[in-house]
Amino acid sequence: MSFASAMPSADGVWTDLCLAPEALGEGEQAFRDAAIVVSNGIMVWIGSQRALPILYASMPRHLGRGALVTPGLIDCHTHLVYGGQRANEFAMRLAGASYEEVARAGGGIVSSVRATRAASEEELFAQAMPRLESLLAEGLCALEIKSGYGLNLIYERAQLRVARRLGEHFGVTVRTTFLGAHALPPEYAGRSQAYIDLVCKEMMPALASEGLIDAVDAFCETIGFSLSETEQVFRAAQDLGLPVKLHAEQLSNMGGAALAARYGALSCDHIEHLDAEGISRMRQAGTVAVLLPGAYYFLRDTHLPPVSALREAGVPMAVSTDHNPGTSPALSLLLMMNMACTLFRLTVPEVLAGVTRHAARALRLSDTHGQIGQGRPANFVLWPVDEPAELAYWLGHKPMPTVVRQGRIMQGPG
Repeated sequence: MSFASAMPSADGVWTDLCLAPEALGEGEQAFRDAAIVVSNGIMVWIGSQRALPILYASMPRHLGRGALVTPGLIDCHTHLVYGGQRANEFAMRLAGASYEEVARAGGGIVSSVRATRAASEEELFAQAMPRLESLLAEGLCALEIKSGYGLNLIYERAQLRVARRLGEHFGVTVRTTFLGAHALPPEYAGRSQAYIDLVCKEMMPALASEGLIDAVDAFCETIGFSLSETEQVFRAAQDLGLPVKLHAEQLSNMGGAALAARYGALSCDHIEHLDAEGISRMRQAGTVAVLLPGAYYFLRDTHLPPVSALREAGVPMAVSTDHNPGTSPALSLLLMMNMACTLFRLTVPEVLAGVTRHAARALRLSDTHGQIGQGRPANFVLWPVDEPAELAYWLGHKPMPTVVRQGRIMQGPG
């Protein structure tokens, strides 16, 4: 039996709720004396509790005690499954070591690849569990988990299998993304085209046939893969009917966002160096801009993503932890909300949409997550706060929410 299956059902009438305006779809009215009726894990009625139909009068009651209600939060960019950690590199950099010196000492992504390959699936699962539990404690109802630390078929498969298992165990929606084109593995040094051939012709088809891939990503950068190599990955994904996304314009303007938009990318992530053409192409394609303030902060970056231009163009902006062992060991989406506001100048409504509605769009989950609405699965959170701004305001405070995930009460009083 999974942890999730043992949790109580959320079916019944949830009363005395305050629905955050950002929780609802466009044009829907927010209620301060709201009620939500859940039946068979689906929200079947939403409105003022004074207008509750008599049909639901005999259902079990869940008292909200005036809690603020938002959709379940979504972390749309994580590398949650990997072996080991890289705190020693953090200490080395603080002591003055350069990137090259860290790499020569066996650090960098090669360190994570080595640790991931050395771990069994059971060990990877055990290491990932507490990371996921930290995220779930803050109202998470869906997340993406990327591969990319195996860099061959056996170990990429292990990462993706563990990601699927985490979703089943915790009753949380997990979208798996194949990131075989994350870095060049040591055994392919100087042979990037041979490795891209392996990714496109062997790894991706095999993993897709096993049902382990929901989307395909690549790291398009001077220290990653070229535009040409990235496009080969996109074409292979397209041939398999898989949507794409991209680590784009993080360290330089490679033109990756414009390329990704041509392939209808779900999202372009990082985008600190995104230019006007990339923004225009993303707007036309409906591609989500995923902002990752944790990596920006941890790397002590100073080149801000073009938030004002994205806002003016109407490009949806999501916010995520980018949890990974090297550049963003972040395990708090609420902290990322604060960073997105303070570092990137997002407004409170923008950052709430960024971890709900727009994050759902970045994972192709808009039909089931990111909004509260009649006929949608019960994925919502009751927060013991007075106003939405508090979710991005407090630093280090754990507000102890009541989380309804996949129609079950995962935390808090029932």
